[in-house]
Amino acid sequence: MARPREFDETAAVEKAMHAFWEHGYEATSTQDLCAATGLGRSSVYNTFTSKRALFQRSLAHYTDTQLGKRQAILDGPGTAAERLAAVLDQAVEDDVESRRRGCLVVNTLAELGVPDDEVGAALRNDTDRNLAMFAECVREGVLDGSLRDGLDPATVAEFLLGTTSGLRVMARRGTSRDSMHAVADLALKAIVAG
Repeated sequence: MARPREFDETAAVEKAMHAFWEHGYEATSTQDLCAATGLGRSSVYNTFTSKRALFQRSLAHYTDTQLGKRQAILDGPGTAAERLAAVLDQAVEDDVESRRRGCLVVNTLAELGVPDDEVGAALRNDTDRNLAMFAECVREGVLDGSLRDGLDPATVAEFLLGTTSGLRVMARRGTSRDSMHAVADLALKAIVAG
């Protein structure tokens, strides 16, 4: 009879996520994952089957958490322009406060591209969900008058996702908080009304 697991699997995924986020997929060794999670090598492989499977779980955990935070802001109070400003503000502050690790999704795209596996599916899903959230907010902004009339929601959604991704790369290279906020403000000026 197999012994029951004596650890919190969700907590282990969270800890592994931070290791991958800090070092990247390729540079994170099995020993790094054991140290991060507090699990032995056999527990890591018995539970998650492979480094790649643990990475996929870690990436899914990260994207669900980040998308939830973004959706809460975009569903919150204020005009669409104010909510988009808050999203860009959050991108800057999260990156500065996360030891400038950038975004696990952006880092993974830079490292691995979009592989034809579960990791690639998670990356595509994250992109699709972000674009849908941004496009909806842009539609609302055109209607509430806070964004310029005639904006194409799909195009502006790509612009906003590109801007937030760029801010995360800026954080990784050590750009000052003030410079990052200035870039976010410039992006908003391109789409706000009046």
